[in-house]
Amino acid sequence: MADLARVLVVAHQTAATEALLDAVRQRAQQGSAKFHLVVPRQPHGADKVANPQETGAEEAQAVLDDALPKLSEAAGGQVTGSLGDHEPLMAIEDTIHTTGPYDEIIISTLPQGISRWLRLDLVSKTRGLGLPVTH
Repeated sequence: MADLARVLVVAHQTAATEALLDAVRQRAQQGSAKFHLVVPRQPHGADKVANPQETGAEEAQAVLDDALPKLSEAAGGQVTGSLGDHEPLMAIEDTIHTTGPYDEIIISTLPQGISRWLRLDLVSKTRGLGLPVTH
């Protein structure tokens, strides 16, 4: 029997979208895998100005709570999850160091032109960590 691959899934607004669920289904069909979702907190501009203590944790927790059962169904087993730093690359690095090691990463973003993560070149920067990355 093949070793169980550990897959880190990174998403926020797209955490429960059909595209990500399909990607998790496809990866699960490729071989035994255990998935962990990290949802970076994202305090929004106006909220952060009005309340500097706003961390975006409440919204991120709601995303996590909504996505985990759907991802678990797509994966064919329990998907674990956690909240991450508001900077997505830091969220990935922190998660790798605290709950890793991981064998691969799936990053789900909004489309080009809308995605802040793509403007930050998150996919390329994450590939720099030395793990295979699916976007």
